[in-house]
Amino acid sequence: MNVYDQRITEFHRMHTSGCFVMPNPWDTGSARALEQLGFKALATTSAGFAWTLGRADNDVTLGQTLEHLRAVVDAVDLPVNADFRNGFAVDPQQVRINVKIAAITGIAGLSIEDSTGDKNEPLHDFDLAVERVRAARQGIDESGTGVVLTGRSEGFVVGRPDIDEATRRLRAYADAGADCLYAPRIGTVEDVKAVVAAVSPKPVNLLINAPFITAAEAAALGVRRISVGGTLARTAWAGFLRAAQEISEAGMFSRFEQLPDVDALFNRR
Repeated sequence: MNVYDQRITEFHRMHTSGCFVMPNPWDTGSARALEQLGFKALATTSAGFAWTLGRADNDVTLGQTLEHLRAVVDAVDLPVNADFRNGFAVDPQQVRINVKIAAITGIAGLSIEDSTGDKNEPLHDFDLAVERVRAARQGIDESGTGVVLTGRSEGFVVGRPDIDEATRRLRAYADAGADCLYAPRIGTVEDVKAVVAAVSPKPVNLLINAPFITAAEAAALGVRRISVGGTLARTAWAGFLRAAQEISEAGMFSRFEQLPDVDALFNRR
């Protein structure tokens, strides 16, 4: 068994009981820092990565994403889940091909979204969305890797916050082969309970990008996995921009205090 197989096996095991936090680095440095802090798995963030390139979240290519996945996987010894956006295709068979390629980068899991990028029709038609998840499952199976497939229902992200529709889609994605289910930006305990109940016994990923719940509270509701999306990256950008704006606008450097010893963090490796 090679190191990637071991990480995939471990990632599957982590989904069988308990609850773990899987934070989202945006580059190799942040990935290594999170590993040093003791997290047991990581997930990429398409938005956070895009910002490192000076681009918006929807302006990164498949090739750039695959290169990023390989870099993050090689930087750490942990299982890495890939934010694979919409599979970089609409057609299910192209999703299958792209997922198959991604699965051999060394990742331990990946997610597929059902959003279209069209403000007028922000979600794929139900049947097409299900077929895309089924195609992603086929791509993973053909790769022989066994990486964990997460099906994402994006209604709460794209302005269609309908918990009944979200759970309907997640149940269908589970039946189509998704190992883990995810409705990012649900933000109430009631909605979390609804998602967990809808897809049980399959595990649920919860995005926490605002302080509406703690990890312990989420675990008590039956959540198996917690991620933070691009929020850690946004936190880093917030500190950087505030300091840079103060320099630009006032010529002052008051934020250059109580800063971390970053070299010391990486010297532990």
